[in-house]
This record gives sequence, C-alpha cells and structure tokens, in this order.
Amino acid sequence: MTYLEAINNVLRRLREDEVSTTQETSYSGLVGDLVNDAKKLVEDSWTWSALRSTIQVATVIDQAEYSLTGSGQSAVIKQAMSGSGYGFLTLNTVPYFDNLYFNQTPASAAPTDYIVSGIDDNDDLKVKVYPQPDAVYTLRFDIAAPQAILASDATKIKVPYHPVVQMAYAMALRERGETGGQSAAEQFAVASSALSDAIAVDANRYPLETTYMVV
Repeated sequence: MTYLEAINNVLRRLREDEVSTTQETSYSGLVGDLVNDAKKLVEDSWTWSALRSTIQVATVIDQAEYSLTGSGQSAVIKQAMSGSGYGFLTLNTVPYFDNLYFNQTPASAAPTDYIVSGIDDNDDLKVKVYPQPDAVYTLRFDIAAPQAILASDATKIKVPYHPVVQMAYAMALRERGETGGQSAAEQFAVASSALSDAIAVDANRYPLETTYMVV
C-alpha cells in the first residue's frame, strides 16, 4: 500500500472525500501525519523482516570507529560478523572498551568485539571495534532500521499496512472527537489486534533464520 492509498483508506473510513495527492487539503495532510505516526508505532513494536538489511564496512588499518552509512539513528544492530572468515563480532560494553583504549595500548588484529559509539553528523549509527584492525577486513552489520518518514504519494509502506491504517484511523477518531459509529478506544483495540496478528505472521515467517545475507 502506498502513502496516498493509506491516506485515502483512512479518509474513507472517516466518510471524507478522497484526494489525488497527499497534501491536496489541510485535512489530508493531517491524516498523512497520522499515517506516519501510526507507521512509527508499528515499526517500534517489532523487528520486522521487511526492515532488515546488511551494511558492509571495510576497515582501515588502525582506525577503530566507523559510521554505518544509511542506517539512521533509530536502527538496531541485530548481529555483526567479519566477512573475512573470522566469525561473529561480540557486542561488548563501553567500560570494557574504555579500559582497552585508554588504560592500555590497544591490540592490532582482526576485530572481534564492537560497541555502538554514537551518532554521526548524518544521523547514522557509529560503531567502534576491537582490536584495532591491522589490515582491511569486511565487517557486516545486520540491522533493522525504520523506513524514512513517508512524504511521496507513491512511496510504499514497508511494514504490514493493515495495522498502520487501523492505528491511523483510531488516531483520527481521537483527534476529531467524533465516534463515526465507533469510539476511538474501540478502534485502538481493533488496531492492537491487527498489530498482534501481523507480528505473529512475521515471527513465524523465518523461524530458523539467524543471519542476513548480502545478495
């Protein structure tokens, strides 16, 4: 379902006229905001398979910190590994890394551990690895990152759209202060049920999958 289709779906439920573009009226723009709010709520409720991807990083000798370009600051790292045959990287703690880098001379070898070290100027996650790379290694970070805010009419919603629409409709009912035959509280219950159903489907889609592959 596209962003525009989601807006019109909510408008129909509210017994409002459909629009040909998302910003055709001030109210369609408001409903568009609610669709984005609902999308974020759904995205934050589960690690959706549709939001997963792999970011590859080529290390630089003696450089410990790297940006995961394109991850966004809300991404969650599910696992990390070295594509050079050195296995999985262990998520460690900041105090552990501080001790290694500030209280002693850090070792140089193939990285075996990492931490999330912050956000860069482009709002992407930064990671720090240990040991400091002594050569060029390909590191793979499997992430789950929310879709960007919907703005274009034709942009498709990546997460299951049914709970998004149901949640946006509930939000619209609450915002209007009208029932339209159904209270906002009742509609939020419907939306919650739709979300639970979608999570159940996604959770059983790849029950044995533990890694993501770059194709």
